[in-house]
Amino acid sequence: MKGLSSNISKTLVPSSLLTCADNSGALMFKMINKIGKGGRKGRLSAAGVGDIIRASVIKGSPTYIKKPVRVVIIRQKDEIRRSNGMRVMFEDNAGIMIGDDNLPIGTEVKGAMAREVVERFMKIAGIASKVV
Repeated sequence: MKGLSSNISKTLVPSSLLTCADNSGALMFKMINKIGKGGRKGRLSAAGVGDIIRASVIKGSPTYIKKPVRVVIIRQKDEIRRSNGMRVMFEDNAGIMIGDDNLPIGTEVKGAMAREVVERFMKIAGIASKVV
């Protein structure tokens, strides 16, 4: 995976709620854990924009509800500091569902997406409506 060009604060911890920003059928996610986590024993695994997490669908179509899915975080409420000094923040925490091959399940993204996600996942950039 490619490194990011900005300093992202990892503010989403397990049991954080995220809205679903694509048309896959899910409406809301609850974070279970970060995929590929590493860190201190006993510490919660925090995630931020561009990270892949395992989440449970708590609202949405019955095919996905209460099932663990892979999600990429595309927006977070806490600010992201970019290398040029600009700070970007969104009004909600949002993610989109992806498959095991890191390809999106939905066909369009509702709302804006952080540029850091586009740097890491080019296929997700193809369905983005707006990149900030």
